[in-house]
Amino acid sequence: MTQDTPSFPVKVAIVGCGNRGNIYSTYAQQSSRMQVVQLADRSPARLNSLAKKLSLDDSSCYSSWEDLLNAPKIADAVLICVLDRLHKEVAVAFANKGYHILLEKPMATEIDDCKEVYEAVRRNNVILGICHVLRYTAYNQKIKEIIDSGALGDIAGIQHMEPVGHYHFAHSFVRGNWRKEAETSFALMSKSCHDIDILLYFLGDKAQCTKVSSFGGLSHFTKDKKPAEAQGATKCLDCPHEQNCAYSAKKIYLEPTEKGHTGWPVDVITDIVDIENVHEALATGPYGRCVYECDNDVCDNQVVNMEFAGNKYVSFSMVAFTEEICVRKTRIFGSKGELVGDGNQSIEVYDFLTGQKTKHTPQLVSGSLAGHGGGDMGMITAFVSAVAYNDQSFLSSDAWSSLDSCVVVFAAEEARRQGKVVNLDEFRKQHNITNI
Repeated sequence: MTQDTPSFPVKVAIVGCGNRGNIYSTYAQQSSRMQVVQLADRSPARLNSLAKKLSLDDSSCYSSWEDLLNAPKIADAVLICVLDRLHKEVAVAFANKGYHILLEKPMATEIDDCKEVYEAVRRNNVILGICHVLRYTAYNQKIKEIIDSGALGDIAGIQHMEPVGHYHFAHSFVRGNWRKEAETSFALMSKSCHDIDILLYFLGDKAQCTKVSSFGGLSHFTKDKKPAEAQGATKCLDCPHEQNCAYSAKKIYLEPTEKGHTGWPVDVITDIVDIENVHEALATGPYGRCVYECDNDVCDNQVVNMEFAGNKYVSFSMVAFTEEICVRKTRIFGSKGELVGDGNQSIEVYDFLTGQKTKHTPQLVSGSLAGHGGGDMGMITAFVSAVAYNDQSFLSSDAWSSLDSCVVVFAAEEARRQGKVVNLDEFRKQHNITNI
């Protein structure tokens, strides 16, 4: 039941003290609306670092999520920031203990696991926020406002592109945690479920996706693409071709450290960011590997085509080989006008009747929660409000819409793998997806 009087501060536990857990924890340092009361992480270094940052003593820290789950419940909500394959198990367990849940995307990595999360949330009547943070940027909310205002008329189609960024892809999807489907998930889910979700958000609940097709694969980061001068080398530190390689680990990690950079992506590869430790990480760890000698298998280039009810057609492209990193480009075509978004701060609307262009410049967020165009700040702010008022509607998606968003992603991947067009109604029936 919704509360007229909010309960602040919202007390939260954080499971996973890596990059995402750290980012969301800063909200507690900036606002009295949230208080972090417990932490859990299997890495003592990550756990101690975040505990020190938040001034939490050892009694508030746990070496596993299971230990935290079995401790006395003092938090209202849990922020789950663990690796993708753990999402279902952790989310279901905490839902069953009555915790409200903020869950990093994706909801889960298997369709049946997504259903389990959905059912656990519904059964225990807890709030669920999936971190589809693009919904919470001022930029995307302005696009949604323009569409809903009718300024574009009837929407006929959308073209949307995510430029992952050449060294971002090499870091995360060739050398890093999301490189291998068996360990995490396929690229469309682990990287671009954001994008499928934002397209569904733009078109709204009334425009259901009815069919999907997809093409894509691993086009470059394979052994057969390894330059001749690099043959025989497996690490960038001892490769004769390194200076001429755009994906050199020295260029991505060591050279920025030598210039004083201590943030992402360098802080991912070592707990202590200095030249000695970064060099050691490249010499002995996975991030120093040649990008043509890794065990990666996820797509580096993929397109998805979607048909929506009402004769609306949407195309999406995810590509690794770009200068920009995750600055999405969007064009929306309507019967009355066209919208062009630069993915950052500029949205232009051309009116067919008047021939005039209107430019919108949503304000950017600054600071530690400015990531994803301010979506990180918008996400945690909305979730804290939802918990404080016990009102899911503060969030722009609920458990069902989050599940259905994942269903479209799973259907698109089935279409890619099997080389067919997938009918969404048939796909939902096949997997027994119903809104209970």
